[in-house]
Amino acid sequence: MEWIVAGAAWLLLINFVTFASFGFDKVRARKGGRRVPEFDLLLMALLGGSPAAFAARWAFRHKTRKQPFSWRLSVIAALQVGALIGLVFAQAPFLPA
Repeated sequence: MEWIVAGAAWLLLINFVTFASFGFDKVRARKGGRRVPEFDLLLMALLGGSPAAFAARWAFRHKTRKQPFSWRLSVIAALQVGALIGLVFAQAPFLPA
């Protein structure tokens, strides 16, 4: 049960940081300042921040048409959904063995 609490805490933290980073990058883009590298934004998504990445793209209207960033983010999210489905089915006691 402790790993569930730790996992939930991690997801809250990484999603907060991811959302804030997208917002910071948008501000820097408008002002012409130093940007957050796309690699860093995608890494945060890969580490569990993909929900915040999609939310931030919508909220800030940022990186919505940028390719290949958009498809890379979509691939990351699809892999995470697949892993989550696999985890659920691996732990599901209701399925026949």
